[in-house]
Amino acid sequence: MSKLKKIPDFKSEEEESEFWSTHDSTEYVDYSKGKKALFPNLKPTTRTISIRLPVYLIEEIIHPIIVPRWTDIFQYETNQPVLLNSQMRL
Repeated sequence: MSKLKKIPDFKSEEEESEFWSTHDSTEYVDYSKGKKALFPNLKPTTRTISIRLPVYLIEEIIHPIIVPRWTDIFQYETNQPVLLNSQMRL
């Protein structure tokens, strides 16, 4: 591997963000020497967030997770087979 460049000192987070948006980090960091890290004392956030996603992405990621739960409930309560409409939307 070629010699790594020195990461400059930044005066602000904004300056650092601008730098990394225009430079390739592999010229500054040897990722092959990275180590796994565990952070056991981190606590999950309880803050609610909203994320806007394109419909196709929601259907691709979320739909397969949610639909089986709905069908399981429907089958359990009615003891009937479930037919899913291919045009079903969340």
